[in-house]
Amino acid sequence: MSILSIIGIIFIIGGLFFFFTATVGLIRMPDYYCRMQTTGKGDTLGAVLSLIGLSIYNLDGGLSLPNVLLSIKLLFIGFFIFVANPTATHAITKAGFECSIDPWVKRKEVKE
Repeated sequence: MSILSIIGIIFIIGGLFFFFTATVGLIRMPDYYCRMQTTGKGDTLGAVLSLIGLSIYNLDGGLSLPNVLLSIKLLFIGFFIFVANPTATHAITKAGFECSIDPWVKRKEVKE
């Protein structure tokens, strides 16, 4: 294995970690707004890290024109995801707010 393969695999594992934590956040968070925050941030970072890792891993096959062009395309896709995911998350959260979805509030326990 070369250095580029190892670096690419590290980025891909980092992306999978953030996808996993976003999924756990989706399951564990108490309300709509917290779930939107965890999935929006986790999915964006997971996708971008995975695509960076794939573009680096692809360059391990040599610096031929097709490999370089494919890596550039993957980086462009990662950039568009980096811009579009937070925008879409904000729009979905705003739609939930306009539909009067109440945020979760911790209730104080009354001791008798």
